[in-house]
Formats: sequence, structure tokens, C-alpha cells
Amino acid sequence: MTEESSAVSHLSIAMTTDESNKVQITDGKSVASLSLVDWEFYFRWAVVVIGVVGTAANAVVLYALFASKQHKKHLLIVNQNALDLFSSFFLAITYSLKLCNIHLTGVLGYWLCMLLLSEHFIWWGVTSSIANLAAITIDRYLIVVHRTWSKKWLRRWVIHVAVAFCWLAGIVTTTPIVFVASRVIDGVCYHNMFFKSNVELVASMAWYIVSFYVVIIAIFIFCYGRILIVVRHQASVMASHGGPGTSQSQQSNQIQFNVIKTMILVCAFFAVAWLPIHVYNVQFMINLNESFIDGRYYVSLFMAFFYSCTNPFIYATKFDPVKKILKDIISCKN
Repeated sequence: MTEESSAVSHLSIAMTTDESNKVQITDGKSVASLSLVDWEFYFRWAVVVIGVVGTAANAVVLYALFASKQHKKHLLIVNQNALDLFSSFFLAITYSLKLCNIHLTGVLGYWLCMLLLSEHFIWWGVTSSIANLAAITIDRYLIVVHRTWSKKWLRRWVIHVAVAFCWLAGIVTTTPIVFVASRVIDGVCYHNMFFKSNVELVASMAWYIVSFYVVIIAIFIFCYGRILIVVRHQASVMASHGGPGTSQSQQSNQIQFNVIKTMILVCAFFAVAWLPIHVYNVQFMINLNESFIDGRYYVSLFMAFFYSCTNPFIYATKFDPVKKILKDIISCKN
């Protein structure tokens, strides 16, 4: 099988409009599809809207985190919003460029394909955001379940290393695949389509699904399950022991619990929003001869992108410091 007949990988899998006008890869044959072009056109406009809304919302929430001084207390949550802002911004830029159907030529065309039209920056931000979500979960777990150990070892420099690692995880995961499996052919950017074999394609997709969905969900379930058990135990102990300092301790625990509730909601939404696209990818890996791009694909990918856009609204409604700043902003405008 030639590279041109290899199927699209999971990473950055939305094709360009020119591609959908020309081909659906099915047993190496080209099949035109008007309905597919319609789906892709409306999908791209919807994604541009998602990107713009997500960029604005994440920017406002990021401002609220700094204005409320929460960036010093919750560095990983700030990084989560920064990564969602990064991916939302490039989501809007990339899909706006795709709507223009630019004919790519020369060195500029090559780099435009590799960095933007390949959705390189989008999936860099998305993958880093997923890794950061796991880092927040582990951080909450250590603080609540292993409080003594975390006070001794969970220094600020450790959090900075975790932040850097999350950004690096996105780069290492997406960049090699984009540059190896993408091509500019006849002025069109074909991204992540050129694998040496179907085995390599399936291995790449399976690794991504297991590493950035299955393992992440397992971390969520284990860590937040243990956290809720410990929090419930602490609440029952404090209820049975009244006295000086109890009120202050309860207030501190309530703030901590509010952060935990917010992150559980974010993680649950991640699990739901990303499930359809991964199920779709698994179906594709089982039936490699079937067409990969269709209406179900666009709906499932839309839900995955929608996740990055809606995260800031969860922080705005559930995270008290952010909610207070946003209320103050609205009050001043009124």
C-alpha cells in the first residue's frame, strides 16, 4: 500500500475543503460526495465560532484568575485556562484559513501547512490541556489524601515543572507525526495522512486513545474517588468535634471542596465530550477499508472542540473567586 492510500490519523484529523471535494479514501479509489462537502463547510464555520467564543471566554476567566490573585494559589488551573485559550485561538485561526482555500506554494506554503493547516497548534494545545487536567487531579489527590507528604514535597518548583511538562507533552506528541505524515500536494495541505502502513496508522491512533483518554479517565476515577472518601471522613470528624478553630477549619475545607467540585465537573465533561470521537476512531481502526470522513465524524469532532470552549463557563459559574470578579465586572458595566 502506498503512502497516498493511508488513512487519516486521529491527531488533527479534519481534512481540508479541497480534500473533501476530491477524495474519500476507500480502497485507494476517489469518490466525490456533495453531502460531505456541505457537512465540512458548515462544520468549519461552526468551529470558527467555537474558537472565537472560546478565546474570548478563556481570556476573561484568565483575567479573573489573576485579578482575584488565584494565579498564585492555583497555578495549574491558570495553566489549564492558558492552554484552552491557546487551542481556542488557533482553532479560530486555523479554520478561518481553511475556509479561504489558500493555494500553497514554496517554503511559505510548506510552513503554513505544517504549523497551521495541519492543525498542529490546535492539537498541541488540546493534548497539553488533557495532560494538565491529569496533573490538576493528581495535585488535588496529593493535597487531600496525602496532606503531610504534600506539604513536605509538593513545593512550588514541582508545580512549575508540572506546567512545563504539560506543554512539552503536547509538543512531543503532535510535532513528529505532523512533520512525518503531512504533505503539500498540488497546493493542498494533506495532513497526517501519509503513514508507511496501516499498522503504523492503527498503532498511532491506539496509543493516543489509550494515553490521552483511557489512562486519563482512570486517573480521574481513582483520584477523585479517594478524595471524596477522605473529604467525607474529614467532614464527619469535624462535625463530632466542635470547639475553637472549627469554624475556620470548616471554611478552609469548604474552599478546597469547591475547587474539587469544579474540577470533577470539568473532568466529567471531558469524559463525555471526547467519548464520541474516540469511539468513532476505534470503529475506523476495526474497519480500515471504510470511508473515515462522514457526518458522524464531524458531529463527534465538534463535541470534542466544544469542550475547550465551554470549560471557562464552568469556572465562571462554579469557582467562587472567578465568579466574584466577573460579577464585579458586570456591575461596573451596568
